[in-house]
Amino acid sequence: MEKTSPTIGAAISLPVIDFANFGDGTSAEAREIADKFFVACRDVGFAYIKNTGISQDTVDDMFELSAKFFNLPIEVKQKALHPPEGWKHRGYSGVGVEKVSEMGFDTNKLALVSEGLDFKESFDYGNENLARLQNIWPPEDALPGFRERAVAFSNVCREFQTSKILPALALGIPGVPKGFFDQYHEQADNQVRLLHYPAAPAEVFLSGERCRINAHTDFDTCTVLFQDDCGGLEVESPDEPGKFIPVPPIPGTVVFNIGDFLMRWSNDILKSTLHRVRAPPQKEGDTGGMTKERFSIPYFMGSDQDKVVDCLPGCFGPDRPKRYEPVNTGQYMNMRLNAAY
Repeated sequence: MEKTSPTIGAAISLPVIDFANFGDGTSAEAREIADKFFVACRDVGFAYIKNTGISQDTVDDMFELSAKFFNLPIEVKQKALHPPEGWKHRGYSGVGVEKVSEMGFDTNKLALVSEGLDFKESFDYGNENLARLQNIWPPEDALPGFRERAVAFSNVCREFQTSKILPALALGIPGVPKGFFDQYHEQADNQVRLLHYPAAPAEVFLSGERCRINAHTDFDTCTVLFQDDCGGLEVESPDEPGKFIPVPPIPGTVVFNIGDFLMRWSNDILKSTLHRVRAPPQKEGDTGGMTKERFSIPYFMGSDQDKVVDCLPGCFGPDRPKRYEPVNTGQYMNMRLNAAY
């Protein structure tokens, strides 16, 4: 396959993959879509995806719900507080609690990059039926319907994962059998994260006292990101290391990226790319130097915690030996999460 790169400096800086005709993944069109998806995952690690099957009304409803949650009084949000253990990735985290930074993929010495506190707050939840990790919800009377609507959104994302994302990944990676990833994602061990970046004086970002999110890579198999219209996401250029290119929101699309776990699983064939959230623009009409607030919703797809994974079929051979030992998903993820809190 021909190596392709995004157009640096263009309005659309990443490949755009259209899943409109993917169907059940058995047609020639599905194969073509999967091949384009693989090239994007190999060469860039990021892509826009359109025609996901997730309606804009569903996305808009979730952003409205997220805004209502973060607008609750702090004492109410803290009734759903994230536990101190990083691996218990559920509940509310206030501004500055989590430090997202670039880390080594496979070392016990995860060196955090100190570039100021991440100026964001978040709420994390996942599969309601996951026995090992229970969700932590705010009181129902504080925000009626929050739990029900949040779970419904997670289920819609899960359907997109199982019907489109995982089949396309397996179909596109040479040597990987169709449906291969299903057996590693049976427990729906996924995570929805509601993110709020509050408005703040622009000077705190210019001084380095605060940042939105430092340059980092995601931990899991892969991620789908829903953005509001504020913008701010930037991805490291595949052609110029150290240079970050903007990934503006495009109506009707989601942003997809490969996580560290899948990069390791693929013997570094697929690319987990650094990305960050830059300081936001100033609020329109504001003369006091205040930045805009921003909302985003990433959906993280994780392998089952009890599974041990080895190098993907077709991703190793005499000319490309295995670079990593087999690893237990749970142990790997807990190491990464505990380092962030």
